[in-house]
Amino acid sequence: MLFSELGDRIADRGRVRFPAYTPEGRRRPVTVAQRLTAYWGQQVFVEAEDLCRVRLCLAGRETLPEPSEARPR
Repeated sequence: MLFSELGDRIADRGRVRFPAYTPEGRRRPVTVAQRLTAYWGQQVFVEAEDLCRVRLCLAGRETLPEPSEARPR
């Protein structure tokens, strides 16, 4: 289920955030990223955003913020 949910969001937006509070919670998105990479034939990266959240993103989309992520200065 996680494969299809995260895969759908990544396909729509190019990236998705996922909560990762425990070591197992951090391993799960890594496994999903590896499976999506194999399934799509396109690299899916996993990046730690902070201690409790990771971001999965397609190659080339790893540093571009989403409009909802933009913060006023």
